[in-house]
Amino acid sequence: MRQKTTHILLLVAIFMVSLNLRPAITSIGPMLDSIRDDLALSNTQVSLLTVIPVICMGVFAMLAPVLNQSIGLNKTMYLMLLILAVATGIRLITHSFSVLLLSALAVGIAIAVMGPLLSALIKQYFPMHVAIVVGIYSFGMGMGATLSTGLTAVFYEASDSSYAFALAVWSVLAILGIIAWRISAKNPLEVKQQKESGAKIGVNPWRNRKAWSFLVFFGLQSALFFAVLTWLVPIAVTNGMTLLQGGTLLSMMTVIQIFMNIGFPIALQRFNSRTPALVFILILGILSVALMWSSHPWIFSAGVVLMGIPLGGLFPICLLMPMDATNTAEETNAWTAMMQTGGFIIGGILPLFIAMLYDYTANHHVTLFVLLLLFLAMLVLALRIGKTAATDDALDATSDR
Repeated sequence: MRQKTTHILLLVAIFMVSLNLRPAITSIGPMLDSIRDDLALSNTQVSLLTVIPVICMGVFAMLAPVLNQSIGLNKTMYLMLLILAVATGIRLITHSFSVLLLSALAVGIAIAVMGPLLSALIKQYFPMHVAIVVGIYSFGMGMGATLSTGLTAVFYEASDSSYAFALAVWSVLAILGIIAWRISAKNPLEVKQQKESGAKIGVNPWRNRKAWSFLVFFGLQSALFFAVLTWLVPIAVTNGMTLLQGGTLLSMMTVIQIFMNIGFPIALQRFNSRTPALVFILILGILSVALMWSSHPWIFSAGVVLMGIPLGGLFPICLLMPMDATNTAEETNAWTAMMQTGGFIIGGILPLFIAMLYDYTANHHVTLFVLLLLFLAMLVLALRIGKTAATDDALDATSDR
C-alpha cells in the first residue's frame, strides 16, 4: 500500500512538473504585439522571446545528466523549478526588453534540464508502464501549453491590459510544482538518481547511430510543432479567414493534440512494434498538409483538425524512443539529453528559416511545402529507426569498438 501511495504521489508530481514545460514560452505568443508596441521593438526582436528558450532547451539539455550526478535528481528538480518560478515571476515588475531576454534564457535552461530528468525518472520507477506514464507526462505538457495559449489573453484583459501580469501569472504553476515535488519526495521511496555499479554509462549515445536518428527525428518534430503554432493563424488569414476563426481552429487542433498526447502512448501498449503506428500518423500528417493547401475553408479546416493527430502523437513517441533503446535510468537520461540537445536547436532554427522564406516569397504555399518536407523526412527516419533490433545492435557494437 505504501509503495502504491508513493507511485501515485510521484505521478502527480510528474504531471505538475510537466505542466510547467511550455507556459513560460507559449504565453509569449498572444502578447507579442503588445510587447512589441510597448517596447518599440521590431518583429525580429520580439520573436527572440520565443526563439531563445527553444534553442536553450537544446544547448543546455546536457546539463541534466551532469547535475543529476553531481547534486542528485531531487535537488536539481527543486533548483530548476525555482529558477522557472523566478524567471517567470520577474516579468511582473519589468518593462525592459533586456530583462525579458534574460528571463527567456533562464526559462530555456530550466526546461532543458527538467525534460531529460523526467524521462529518466519514468524509466526508473515505472519500467513496466513507461508508455502510460509518458502519456501522463506529455498530456500535462500539452495541457500547460493549451492553458497558457488560451488564458493569457484572458488574464491580459482582466488585469487592465497588463501583459506583464499575463506573463508572470504562470509562475504559480512552478510554485505548485515545487509543492508537489516536495510531497512526493517526503515519502520513504525518495526520488533520487539510481545508483549503478560503476560510473560508466553502457552505450555512449554520441557514438551511436540510432541515437543520432532519434536526435534528428526529435528536431524535425520540434520544428514542425513550433512552426505550426507560429504560422497556422497567418495561413488561415491568408486563406480568407478572420483572426477569430483562425484562433478557433488553432484551439480545436490543440484540444485534439492533448487527447493524442495521452491516448497515443496508451494505444502503443497494444503493439510489439511502434513503427506501424508512427508511420500511420506521419501519413495522416502528409494528408493534413495536402488538405491545408486548399483555399476552401472547410477543406482547409479539416486539414488543420487532422494536423492535431500527428502533432499530439509525435512528441510522446519521441520520449519513448530512448526509453526503448536503453536499459537503465542513467542511460535514458543521457540519451534523452542528447536527443533534446540537438533536437531543440533544430526546432528553434527551422521556424526562423520558414519565416525568412516567407519574407522572401510572401507565399504561404512555400510554408506548407516546408511542412510537407518535414513529414516526409520523418517518415524516412521512422522506417530506418524501425529496423530490427538485432541489426541495429550489431551496427552499434561495431561502431563502438
